[in-house]
Amino acid sequence: MTESAHAPAEPWGRVDDDGTVSVREGVEWRVVGQYPDGTREEALAYFERKYADLASEVALLEVRHRGGGASASDLRAAARLVHDKIDGAAAVGDLASLLARVEALTDELSAATASEAAAQREAVDEALRARTVLVEKAEALAARDPRSIQWKQVSAEIAELFDQWQSQQQHGPRLPKSTAQQLWKRFRDARATLDKHRREFYSQLDEAHKSVRDQKSRLVERAEALASRGEDGIAAYRELLDQWKTAGRAGKKADDALWARFKAAGDVLYGARGEREAAEAEASREKIEQRRELLAEAKAVQDERDLAKARSLLTGIQRRWDDLGRIFPRDVERSLDDELRKIEQALRAREDADWKSNNPETKARANDMTRQLTDAIEKLEAELAAAEKAGDKKAAAQAAEALDARRAWLKALGA
Repeated sequence: MTESAHAPAEPWGRVDDDGTVSVREGVEWRVVGQYPDGTREEALAYFERKYADLASEVALLEVRHRGGGASASDLRAAARLVHDKIDGAAAVGDLASLLARVEALTDELSAATASEAAAQREAVDEALRARTVLVEKAEALAARDPRSIQWKQVSAEIAELFDQWQSQQQHGPRLPKSTAQQLWKRFRDARATLDKHRREFYSQLDEAHKSVRDQKSRLVERAEALASRGEDGIAAYRELLDQWKTAGRAGKKADDALWARFKAAGDVLYGARGEREAAEAEASREKIEQRRELLAEAKAVQDERDLAKARSLLTGIQRRWDDLGRIFPRDVERSLDDELRKIEQALRAREDADWKSNNPETKARANDMTRQLTDAIEKLEAELAAAEKAGDKKAAAQAAEALDARRAWLKALGA
């Protein structure tokens, strides 16, 4: 066996006697530097560490590519830099192998970069569509009639659109500068238009509120001036209340404060009436009991068969009833008056019925009618008998029908 068969693989580096270090590239040797102040082993180790650093950079690129988190175009640019570092590097090791790994990685990254660029273009197109939608929504809000806008709602909507715009700008793909500027100008102009309309609306609203506030302040002052009139000021207060209802709105805070004063002024007036009614009700308690006693006494009117006595009894009760005067509350007075009125109406109905039955003229008319009916009945009875005797059924039926009618009228007259 020859000595060369047992020799180890040829090393990647060598050191000359003067400390010059070379690296093997194929069958050629390339000088990478000198290390004159150390041993041969220290010289090789120094340049081998430089190779190890390059190998680490290649390995890191491969790991980042496999992980998928880094941009393919960024990795490709990094790979080109590493390739340039390896090509002609002052290092000792298998530099050709490192170059081959970097070149293979670069080929993969080239394909990935193309796919990434296509995805990026699609993302930009989608971002452009989304950004355009925001602009169009903002412009649609700005185009609405300011008089019909609910400003609280619209302000919230445009603020939400602006938040979405900022989020897309911060987290979405970067749009072409000119396109982004055009879209932002449209969006900004729409916001400016809305802001102008909103300021004009609230300026007009403030002016209207001020006018209403001044008007209601004057109504409050007039209402408060009625306090000295007490209950007599209620009619005037109601007129002021009608004007208040048609005055419009002065803003919630101002309206609430003014209404509190206006209502307090009215409470003074109605409070005076309430005190008066309470005093009258207290003074009427005895009168109410007296009228209830008179009602109990008036029940005898219904039981008295002699109408003259019944009328005299009721008249006396009514006179004492009126002598008591007005009582309060009014609804209690009405209820008691209604009870007495029912008794009076019942007596009047009895008197009307008695007058009709005992009126001489009425009796005379009734007697005359009775005689006429009696004569007619006798005549019809004779006609019926003659028709039956003659066998004239038709004449007999007519006479019988007329006879039944006259007898019914006579019975109704009580004859």
